[in-house]
Amino acid sequence: MSELLKIKKIFLSERHKIFSELHKDSDPLEFSKKYSFLVENTIRQILSEDKLSFSVAAAGSFSRRELSPYSDIDLMIISDDVEKHRNEIVSIITKLFDAAIEVSHTVREFSDIPKFRDSDLHAFTQFFETRFIYGDLRVYNNWISALINSIDQNTVKNLLKEFIEDQRMRYAKFGDSPKMLEPNIKMSAGGLRDLQSIEWMFILDHKDLINWQFEQAQTEALLQVLTENKFTTAQEAEKILSAYKYILRIRHFLHLITKSKTDRFEFTHQQKLLEVFGMPQSELQNFMKEYFEAANIIYRFSKSVQKKYLLEVLEPVPDSLAFELDDDFIIKGKVLSATKPDDLSFSDILRAYYYRGLHNLYFDDNLRRTIIEKVSNQKFDLIESESSVFFREILRLPRNVGDTLYAMNELGVLGAFLPEFRELNGFMQPGVYHCYTADEHTLVTIRNLEKLANDDSHLGKIYRSIPEKEILFLTMIFHDIAKPINIAGHELFGAEIASSVMFRLGYDESEVDKVAFLVRNHLLMEQVAFRRNLNDPETLNSFVSNFNTTEELDLLYLVTYADLSAVNAAVWTTWKAELLYELYRKSRAMIEDKISGEELLYSNTYIVPKEISKHSDLISESDVKEHLESMHDDIGYKSHFSEEEIARHIEEIGSEKEIAVMFKDFDDYTNITIITKDFPALLSKLCGVLAINDANIHDAKIFTRKDGIVIDTFNVTDFRTHKKIDPSKYQKIENDLTKALTGYLEVNKEVSMLKSRWKRLEQKLFKRSGQVKVSFDNHERYTIIDVFSPDRLGFLYHITRKMSELGLVIHFAKISTKGDDIVDSFYVLNQSGKKISPSDQAFIKEELINTIEQIL
Repeated sequence: MSELLKIKKIFLSERHKIFSELHKDSDPLEFSKKYSFLVENTIRQILSEDKLSFSVAAAGSFSRRELSPYSDIDLMIISDDVEKHRNEIVSIITKLFDAAIEVSHTVREFSDIPKFRDSDLHAFTQFFETRFIYGDLRVYNNWISALINSIDQNTVKNLLKEFIEDQRMRYAKFGDSPKMLEPNIKMSAGGLRDLQSIEWMFILDHKDLINWQFEQAQTEALLQVLTENKFTTAQEAEKILSAYKYILRIRHFLHLITKSKTDRFEFTHQQKLLEVFGMPQSELQNFMKEYFEAANIIYRFSKSVQKKYLLEVLEPVPDSLAFELDDDFIIKGKVLSATKPDDLSFSDILRAYYYRGLHNLYFDDNLRRTIIEKVSNQKFDLIESESSVFFREILRLPRNVGDTLYAMNELGVLGAFLPEFRELNGFMQPGVYHCYTADEHTLVTIRNLEKLANDDSHLGKIYRSIPEKEILFLTMIFHDIAKPINIAGHELFGAEIASSVMFRLGYDESEVDKVAFLVRNHLLMEQVAFRRNLNDPETLNSFVSNFNTTEELDLLYLVTYADLSAVNAAVWTTWKAELLYELYRKSRAMIEDKISGEELLYSNTYIVPKEISKHSDLISESDVKEHLESMHDDIGYKSHFSEEEIARHIEEIGSEKEIAVMFKDFDDYTNITIITKDFPALLSKLCGVLAINDANIHDAKIFTRKDGIVIDTFNVTDFRTHKKIDPSKYQKIENDLTKALTGYLEVNKEVSMLKSRWKRLEQKLFKRSGQVKVSFDNHERYTIIDVFSPDRLGFLYHITRKMSELGLVIHFAKISTKGDDIVDSFYVLNQSGKKISPSDQAFIKEELINTIEQIL
């Protein structure tokens, strides 16, 4: 056996041993060091007989001695003449691969230092994270000297600015909160990269590479240096290291369970890790709470150091410009500090946050650490009236309320003041459409409301018209506060908690009643707007009966917007905004004019046939009158379509074509209207054709004439892009619809092929398995079936097909998606045109659930 094969065999054996010895209580940095040392020593063995006139250095996580099982093994080849040594470099890289050391390498020469310094921050950053392994040490030392000497004060400032901007862009891409439910544990806020960025900034500022460690990992060395340079305290450094280790441990196991370099910590991985750790699935909440706490520690320290560089190096303020706010606090530029931080009471801390929000300030390190320590270790008299006064003043700030509450939550102050809120911290609902923990979501709702102050939309106008925004902010604080108690019915429990806390804080009864009303009903408006027919008088009358004043409606509209807009980017869409506004607009008119839903809809849909016929030379007033009189739901039909569209419908029906298909583009979705003769399972076939053309259905309305002609209209987006349908696909969709209705296209077979074709993508996009629920709601004319389920490809096709098999005739459908969850509502009658008998509901429910479970 050759020497290289022996080295390979030993390396693979030792690597397997190190990996197999990793368990949930292992020190993750010790694992990283063992693995890194193994790789280092193996590389030296492989190259031991090569006399190199260039240097081989570790880079990236390999340089930091913080390798995870499937991390890239980064090498930097440093040469004073790359072309001269090209063959040697190829030779050693080949040797390493032959010995199972699959390196990712870059080749650098000295001219690269100024080039990348001025053009590529990421590449230049890598230059600071190297550690000599083998070759010509003189070349390596010269490289380090040249690197350090290339940095002058202007370079430091420019690169620090770039680091800050780079972090902003990284957060925008991977998540700007340490409380993302499915974080990227390396790149999201609070991830490993946050601390690594601090290392790069420190190296730049001090012109000193932290690559001198012997038995330490780089993070251990970094925190030691930061402590010595007064960037942190020994106590805080210990907490930061513990947090870093917690996240690094997760990364190690994430690599092992996926057998790849995986950093996205998805729900399925979280559940798998519990299994690997021998923990029951019921421990997921506590397990992830620990993660969020660790990420928050790293995030707030990273943010603090970044602000330090921003305010002390990039935008320094002379001491002469410092001034006293009062006996306890001093402002210098944008920094708030305490004269005697150790003497601060809890009300003093709340006063500090009030100043922070009022003047848009940051805390200095001493004040930040003092608050963390006091909140962690001391018991305050939280009922003191002065604390309540300052908390209420924070809610009345003219701006920055959300940011101030966010900062309070970040250091644990909000939970200390409101113990009821503390349970929201790190609370997650795995597998549903939220992307934040409950506390983070709550505070984002307030930030989103405040953004409306400068918004020209109708929401912005309503927000600016509200005189006491404190009521809105209190509602958002309490709207999900009972979720840790019970998600089902949390709005009812939340109203009780809100009342109790507000009385404790000194609010009067009318203010308490307003907030309790809004918390109790914060789900109502979206449920009606997204699941019910807004051209149905009964729906409008029922909804409006909940309000005594237009002010209550205005507030609930803003609360609903804030809640939905703070869920994730996919939830607040143009068409959902339009649905919500439609319900608001109609309801406000009914309250203001004191009219019923019937009166409103009749006044809004009164049409003079002549006004429609003038849009076409092919139809007459009598054609229009006959068409409108033939519609089963003429009010809903006239409300939904414009005069021009109605004229087009009459034209198409008069042409006696088998099918007519019309497309209409909106900002982020496409409307498709189909006119044809009704027959059993028609809706299912239409849904199937749209599915096989990668059209995701968000809304469907079915209008039927007494002669059996149907006008079905769908709002859809492209399944892959989540944008409107590319017009180049229109002809294919129309052709497939025609083939499906004439029997030339087997829709069921095509949908099966679709699921096979998209199997891997479906598993990626629709990860959740969860509870399926089917419920029945009473209506004067129809039976309403609400279907709750995780989403899947072709879901609507299968569910409508089953309804057809059960003899149900669908007259209206509202499709609502929330991430990978759906809530589909169907207004149905039986084949005799009657509502479903209560005695048949249990059977229908069982059949629908069985169908859905087969899809899942």
